[in-house]
Amino acid sequence: MRARGAAVTVALLAALAGCSGDPDAGPASPTGPSTPNSSSASGPATTPTPSPEPTADPSPVRPARFAVDRALRHVEALAGRIGPRLATSPAFRDAAAYVGGELTRQGYAVRRQRFPVPAGDSWGVPVAAGRSFNVVAEPPGFDPTRPYLLVGAHLDTVAVAPGAEDNASGVSVLLELARLASRDGTRLPVVLVAFGAEEPRGPGDDLHHFGSQHLVRELTGPERRNLRAMVSLDRVGVGGLVPVCTGGLSSGRVRDRLLRTARAEGIAAAGCSDNRSSDHWSFEKAGFDVARLGSTPYAAYHSADDRPDVLQPEQLARTGRLVWAWLRTRPTG
Repeated sequence: MRARGAAVTVALLAALAGCSGDPDAGPASPTGPSTPNSSSASGPATTPTPSPEPTADPSPVRPARFAVDRALRHVEALAGRIGPRLATSPAFRDAAAYVGGELTRQGYAVRRQRFPVPAGDSWGVPVAAGRSFNVVAEPPGFDPTRPYLLVGAHLDTVAVAPGAEDNASGVSVLLELARLASRDGTRLPVVLVAFGAEEPRGPGDDLHHFGSQHLVRELTGPERRNLRAMVSLDRVGVGGLVPVCTGGLSSGRVRDRLLRTARAEGIAAAGCSDNRSSDHWSFEKAGFDVARLGSTPYAAYHSADDRPDVLQPEQLARTGRLVWAWLRTRPTG
Protein backbone atom coordinates (compact mmCIF):
# COMPACT_ATOMS: atom_id res chain seq x y z
CA MET A 1 0.00 0.00 0.00
CA ARG A 2 1.00 3.61 -0.58
CA ALA A 3 2.09 5.35 2.64
CA ARG A 4 -0.33 8.06 3.77
CA GLY A 5 0.74 8.89 7.30
CA ALA A 6 3.86 9.39 9.31
CA ALA A 7 5.86 6.21 9.28
CA VAL A 8 6.33 4.61 12.66
CA THR A 9 9.36 2.60 11.62
CA VAL A 10 10.41 1.10 8.35
CA ALA A 11 12.53 -1.98 8.59
CA LEU A 12 13.38 -4.07 5.59
CA LEU A 13 15.03 -7.14 7.01
CA ALA A 14 14.12 -9.94 4.68
CA ALA A 15 11.82 -10.53 1.70
CA LEU A 16 8.93 -12.90 2.31
CA ALA A 17 9.90 -16.14 0.63
CA GLY A 18 7.63 -17.84 -1.92
CA CYS A 19 5.97 -21.12 -1.08
CA SER A 20 8.14 -23.22 -3.37
CA GLY A 21 11.62 -23.31 -4.76
CA ASP A 22 12.73 -23.91 -8.33
CA PRO A 23 11.61 -27.48 -9.15
CA ASP A 24 13.79 -27.58 -12.25
CA ALA A 25 17.01 -26.80 -10.46
CA GLY A 26 19.18 -29.91 -9.97
CA PRO A 27 22.79 -30.75 -9.28
CA ALA A 28 25.29 -29.76 -11.95
CA SER A 29 26.80 -32.52 -14.08
CA PRO A 30 30.22 -33.60 -12.76
CA THR A 31 33.24 -32.37 -14.72
CA GLY A 32 36.97 -33.14 -14.63
CA PRO A 33 39.37 -35.79 -15.90
CA SER A 34 38.13 -39.31 -16.40
CA THR A 35 39.55 -42.21 -14.40
CA PRO A 36 42.19 -44.17 -16.36
CA ASN A 37 41.04 -47.46 -17.85
CA SER A 38 42.70 -50.54 -16.31
CA SER A 39 43.66 -51.82 -19.81
CA SER A 40 45.49 -48.65 -20.78
CA ALA A 41 48.85 -49.29 -22.56
CA SER A 42 50.47 -46.35 -20.84
CA GLY A 43 51.32 -48.26 -17.68
CA PRO A 44 50.11 -50.66 -15.11
CA ALA A 45 46.55 -50.52 -14.03
CA THR A 46 45.93 -48.33 -11.04
CA THR A 47 43.13 -48.38 -8.56
CA PRO A 48 41.18 -45.16 -8.74
CA THR A 49 41.23 -43.10 -5.61
CA PRO A 50 37.78 -43.44 -4.09
CA SER A 51 35.78 -40.29 -3.82
CA PRO A 52 35.11 -39.17 -0.27
CA GLU A 53 31.77 -40.15 1.16
CA PRO A 54 29.31 -37.32 0.55
CA THR A 55 28.50 -35.35 3.61
CA ALA A 56 24.85 -35.69 4.53
CA ASP A 57 22.85 -32.52 4.09
CA PRO A 58 21.76 -30.97 7.35
CA SER A 59 18.21 -31.64 8.35
CA PRO A 60 15.88 -29.26 6.51
CA VAL A 61 14.41 -26.44 8.54
CA ARG A 62 10.95 -27.42 9.63
CA PRO A 63 8.08 -25.11 8.75
CA ALA A 64 7.24 -22.71 11.58
CA ARG A 65 4.27 -23.62 13.75
CA PHE A 66 1.81 -21.35 15.50
CA ALA A 67 3.06 -20.85 19.07
CA VAL A 68 0.18 -20.25 21.45
CA ASP A 69 2.52 -19.33 24.30
CA ARG A 70 3.79 -16.38 22.25
CA ALA A 71 0.23 -15.31 21.47
CA LEU A 72 -0.69 -15.44 25.16
CA ARG A 73 2.23 -13.17 26.02
CA HIS A 74 0.80 -10.58 23.62
CA VAL A 75 -2.61 -10.91 25.30
CA GLU A 76 -1.02 -10.33 28.69
CA ALA A 77 0.83 -7.25 27.42
CA LEU A 78 -2.30 -5.70 25.90
CA ALA A 79 -5.08 -6.72 28.30
CA GLY A 80 -3.07 -7.37 31.43
CA ARG A 81 -0.49 -4.59 31.41
CA ILE A 82 -2.06 -1.84 29.25
CA GLY A 83 -5.73 -2.58 29.90
CA PRO A 84 -8.73 -0.70 28.45
CA ARG A 85 -7.79 0.83 25.08
CA LEU A 86 -10.45 3.33 24.06
CA ALA A 87 -9.55 4.28 20.48
CA THR A 88 -8.84 7.95 21.27
CA SER A 89 -6.99 7.37 24.56
CA PRO A 90 -3.31 7.37 25.60
CA ALA A 91 -3.67 3.65 26.41
CA PHE A 92 -4.60 2.97 22.80
CA ARG A 93 -1.45 4.78 21.69
CA ASP A 94 0.59 2.64 24.10
CA ALA A 95 -0.97 -0.50 22.63
CA ALA A 96 -0.29 0.72 19.09
CA ALA A 97 3.34 1.37 19.98
CA TYR A 98 3.61 -2.18 21.30
CA VAL A 99 2.03 -3.70 18.19
CA GLY A 100 4.00 -1.50 15.80
CA GLY A 101 7.25 -2.42 17.55
CA GLU A 102 6.51 -6.14 17.28
CA LEU A 103 5.70 -5.85 13.58
CA THR A 104 8.78 -3.75 12.88
CA ARG A 105 10.98 -6.36 14.55
CA GLN A 106 9.55 -8.94 12.16
CA GLY A 107 10.67 -6.87 9.17
CA TYR A 108 7.45 -5.15 8.15
CA ALA A 109 7.16 -1.56 6.94
CA VAL A 110 4.83 -0.05 9.53
CA ARG A 111 2.84 3.16 9.32
CA ARG A 112 -0.07 4.85 11.08
CA GLN A 113 -3.19 5.80 9.15
CA ARG A 114 -5.03 8.50 11.09
CA PHE A 115 -8.71 9.43 11.06
CA PRO A 116 -11.27 11.32 13.20
CA VAL A 117 -13.67 9.60 15.59
CA PRO A 118 -16.90 11.31 16.72
CA ALA A 119 -18.18 11.71 20.25
CA GLY A 120 -20.69 9.16 21.38
CA ASP A 121 -21.46 6.33 23.78
CA SER A 122 -18.91 3.57 24.40
CA TRP A 123 -21.08 0.82 25.82
CA GLY A 124 -22.70 3.05 28.42
CA VAL A 125 -19.83 5.50 28.88
CA PRO A 126 -20.08 8.96 27.23
CA VAL A 127 -16.88 9.65 25.25
CA ALA A 128 -15.55 12.76 23.53
CA ALA A 129 -14.57 13.12 19.90
CA GLY A 130 -10.93 12.60 19.03
CA ARG A 131 -8.55 10.94 16.63
CA SER A 132 -7.46 7.34 16.26
CA PHE A 133 -5.41 5.42 13.72
CA ASN A 134 -4.80 2.07 12.08
CA VAL A 135 -1.43 0.35 12.37
CA VAL A 136 -0.69 -0.91 8.85
CA ALA A 137 2.18 -3.34 8.23
CA GLU A 138 3.35 -4.22 4.73
CA PRO A 139 5.85 -6.98 3.96
CA PRO A 140 9.22 -5.94 2.52
CA GLY A 141 9.00 -5.14 -1.18
CA PHE A 142 5.21 -5.06 -1.13
CA ASP A 143 3.79 -4.23 -4.57
CA PRO A 144 0.10 -3.21 -4.62
CA THR A 145 -0.08 -3.82 -8.37
CA ARG A 146 0.12 -7.57 -7.71
CA PRO A 147 -2.36 -9.84 -5.85
CA TYR A 148 -2.22 -9.76 -2.06
CA LEU A 149 -4.21 -10.66 1.06
CA LEU A 150 -5.17 -8.56 4.08
CA VAL A 151 -5.61 -9.86 7.63
CA GLY A 152 -6.79 -7.49 10.35
CA ALA A 153 -7.78 -7.36 14.02
CA HIS A 154 -9.10 -4.39 15.94
CA LEU A 155 -6.84 -3.06 18.67
CA ASP A 156 -9.28 -0.84 20.58
CA THR A 157 -11.75 -1.74 23.34
CA VAL A 158 -14.87 -0.22 24.81
CA ALA A 159 -14.15 2.27 27.58
CA VAL A 160 -14.28 -0.08 30.59
CA ALA A 161 -12.94 -3.38 29.23
CA PRO A 162 -9.34 -4.65 29.36
CA GLY A 163 -10.35 -6.51 26.21
CA ALA A 164 -8.53 -9.83 26.49
CA GLU A 165 -10.98 -11.68 24.28
CA ASP A 166 -12.29 -8.52 22.60
CA ASN A 167 -9.83 -8.12 21.04
CA ALA A 168 -6.35 -8.83 22.34
CA SER A 169 -7.07 -12.39 21.23
CA GLY A 170 -7.30 -11.38 17.58
CA VAL A 171 -4.30 -9.04 17.78
CA SER A 172 -2.22 -11.76 19.42
CA VAL A 173 -2.96 -14.14 16.56
CA LEU A 174 -2.15 -11.36 14.08
CA LEU A 175 1.28 -10.82 15.67
CA GLU A 176 2.08 -14.52 15.75
CA LEU A 177 1.08 -14.82 12.08
CA ALA A 178 3.45 -11.93 11.35
CA ARG A 179 6.28 -13.91 12.90
CA LEU A 180 5.44 -17.05 10.94
CA ALA A 181 5.07 -15.21 7.63
CA SER A 182 8.35 -13.34 8.06
CA ARG A 183 10.09 -16.68 8.63
CA ASP A 184 8.48 -18.98 6.08
CA GLY A 185 6.54 -16.77 3.65
CA THR A 186 2.97 -17.08 2.39
CA ARG A 187 1.31 -17.99 -0.92
CA LEU A 188 0.56 -14.30 -1.55
CA PRO A 189 1.95 -11.22 0.21
CA VAL A 190 -0.06 -10.38 3.33
CA VAL A 191 -0.77 -6.88 4.63
CA LEU A 192 -1.49 -6.93 8.38
CA VAL A 193 -3.64 -4.25 10.03
CA ALA A 194 -4.40 -3.49 13.69
CA PHE A 195 -7.55 -1.41 13.28
CA GLY A 196 -8.39 1.55 15.47
CA ALA A 197 -11.91 2.47 16.58
CA GLU A 198 -13.74 -0.68 15.62
CA GLU A 199 -15.93 -0.48 18.71
CA PRO A 200 -19.23 1.44 18.33
CA ARG A 201 -20.00 4.95 19.53
CA GLY A 202 -23.68 4.60 18.79
CA PRO A 203 -26.08 2.47 16.73
CA GLY A 204 -25.70 1.65 13.05
CA ASP A 205 -22.85 1.26 10.60
CA ASP A 206 -21.97 4.95 10.54
CA LEU A 207 -20.93 4.82 14.22
CA HIS A 208 -19.02 1.54 14.05
CA HIS A 209 -15.85 0.18 12.41
CA PHE A 210 -14.28 3.61 11.89
CA GLY A 211 -10.77 2.33 11.17
CA SER A 212 -11.69 -0.25 8.58
CA GLN A 213 -14.15 2.11 6.89
CA HIS A 214 -11.36 4.67 6.62
CA LEU A 215 -8.89 2.15 5.20
CA VAL A 216 -11.37 1.02 2.55
CA ARG A 217 -12.03 4.62 1.50
CA GLU A 218 -8.30 5.28 1.20
CA LEU A 219 -7.46 2.27 -0.98
CA THR A 220 -5.92 3.24 -4.31
CA GLY A 221 -7.13 1.78 -7.58
CA PRO A 222 -4.36 -0.86 -7.75
CA GLU A 223 -4.90 -1.75 -4.09
CA ARG A 224 -8.60 -2.32 -4.73
CA ARG A 225 -8.06 -4.38 -7.86
CA ASN A 226 -5.46 -6.66 -6.34
CA LEU A 227 -6.88 -7.37 -2.89
CA ARG A 228 -7.93 -11.01 -3.16
CA ALA A 229 -9.33 -11.54 0.34
CA MET A 230 -9.77 -9.84 3.71
CA VAL A 231 -10.00 -11.80 6.97
CA SER A 232 -10.92 -10.23 10.31
CA LEU A 233 -9.78 -11.84 13.59
CA ASP A 234 -12.21 -10.71 16.27
CA ARG A 235 -12.84 -12.57 19.56
CA VAL A 236 -10.99 -15.74 18.65
CA GLY A 237 -9.92 -17.08 22.07
CA VAL A 238 -13.13 -18.53 23.52
CA GLY A 239 -15.10 -21.60 22.42
CA GLY A 240 -14.68 -25.13 21.18
CA LEU A 241 -14.77 -24.46 17.44
CA VAL A 242 -13.81 -21.60 15.13
CA PRO A 243 -16.72 -19.55 13.73
CA VAL A 244 -16.00 -18.61 10.10
CA CYS A 245 -18.55 -16.12 8.83
CA THR A 246 -19.51 -13.45 6.34
CA GLY A 247 -22.13 -10.72 6.45
CA GLY A 248 -24.11 -12.29 3.63
CA LEU A 249 -23.07 -10.00 0.77
CA SER A 250 -19.86 -11.61 -0.42
CA SER A 251 -19.59 -14.76 -2.51
CA GLY A 252 -18.61 -16.90 0.46
CA ARG A 253 -15.49 -18.01 -1.41
CA VAL A 254 -13.08 -17.05 1.37
CA ARG A 255 -15.29 -18.47 4.12
CA ASP A 256 -15.73 -21.75 2.26
CA ARG A 257 -12.05 -22.10 1.55
CA LEU A 258 -11.26 -21.52 5.22
CA LEU A 259 -13.78 -24.20 6.15
CA ARG A 260 -12.20 -26.64 3.69
CA THR A 261 -8.80 -25.82 5.17
CA ALA A 262 -10.18 -26.48 8.65
CA ARG A 263 -11.42 -29.91 7.59
CA ALA A 264 -8.09 -30.74 6.00
CA GLU A 265 -6.24 -29.70 9.16
CA GLY A 266 -8.63 -31.45 11.55
CA ILE A 267 -9.74 -28.16 13.12
CA ALA A 268 -13.30 -27.82 14.43
CA ALA A 269 -15.02 -24.93 12.62
CA ALA A 270 -18.48 -23.84 11.56
CA GLY A 271 -19.71 -21.30 9.01
CA CYS A 272 -22.37 -18.61 8.99
CA SER A 273 -23.49 -15.78 6.73
CA ASP A 274 -25.15 -13.26 9.04
CA ASN A 275 -22.25 -11.69 10.96
CA ARG A 276 -21.77 -7.98 10.32
CA SER A 277 -20.22 -6.89 13.61
CA SER A 278 -16.52 -6.69 12.78
CA ASP A 279 -14.13 -5.01 10.36
CA HIS A 280 -14.75 -7.51 7.56
CA TRP A 281 -18.13 -5.79 7.07
CA SER A 282 -16.50 -2.57 5.86
CA PHE A 283 -14.71 -4.54 3.15
CA GLU A 284 -17.69 -6.72 2.34
CA LYS A 285 -19.92 -3.69 1.73
CA ALA A 286 -17.25 -2.43 -0.70
CA GLY A 287 -17.44 -5.63 -2.74
CA PHE A 288 -14.45 -7.61 -1.43
CA ASP A 289 -14.41 -11.32 -0.59
CA VAL A 290 -14.13 -11.58 3.19
CA ALA A 291 -14.47 -13.74 6.27
CA ARG A 292 -14.60 -13.11 9.99
CA LEU A 293 -13.13 -15.62 12.41
CA GLY A 294 -14.50 -15.56 15.94
CA SER A 295 -17.55 -14.29 17.89
CA THR A 296 -18.44 -17.08 20.34
CA PRO A 297 -20.55 -15.53 23.15
CA TYR A 298 -18.94 -15.25 26.61
CA ALA A 299 -19.97 -13.78 29.95
CA ALA A 300 -17.26 -11.08 30.21
CA TYR A 301 -18.14 -9.40 26.90
CA HIS A 302 -17.57 -5.61 26.98
CA SER A 303 -16.98 -5.67 30.73
CA ALA A 304 -14.20 -5.09 33.24
CA ASP A 305 -13.98 -8.88 33.61
CA ASP A 306 -12.61 -9.39 30.10
CA ARG A 307 -9.16 -10.30 31.41
CA PRO A 308 -6.52 -12.74 30.15
CA ASP A 309 -7.80 -15.65 32.25
CA VAL A 310 -11.00 -15.61 30.16
CA LEU A 311 -9.14 -17.02 27.17
CA GLN A 312 -8.86 -20.69 26.26
CA PRO A 313 -5.40 -21.41 24.80
CA GLU A 314 -6.74 -24.30 22.73
CA GLN A 315 -9.11 -21.95 20.90
CA LEU A 316 -6.35 -19.44 20.18
CA ALA A 317 -4.31 -22.33 18.78
CA ARG A 318 -7.19 -23.54 16.58
CA THR A 319 -7.64 -20.09 15.09
CA GLY A 320 -3.93 -19.50 14.55
CA ARG A 321 -3.36 -22.89 12.95
CA LEU A 322 -6.34 -22.39 10.64
CA VAL A 323 -5.33 -18.96 9.36
CA TRP A 324 -1.69 -19.99 8.98
CA ALA A 325 -2.68 -23.03 6.89
CA TRP A 326 -4.96 -20.84 4.76
CA LEU A 327 -2.18 -18.30 4.18
CA ARG A 328 0.26 -21.02 3.16
CA THR A 329 -1.83 -23.40 1.05
CA ARG A 330 -2.49 -22.56 -2.57
CA PRO A 331 -6.05 -23.06 -3.85
CA THR A 332 -6.71 -26.32 -5.65
CA GLY A 333 -9.93 -25.37 -7.28
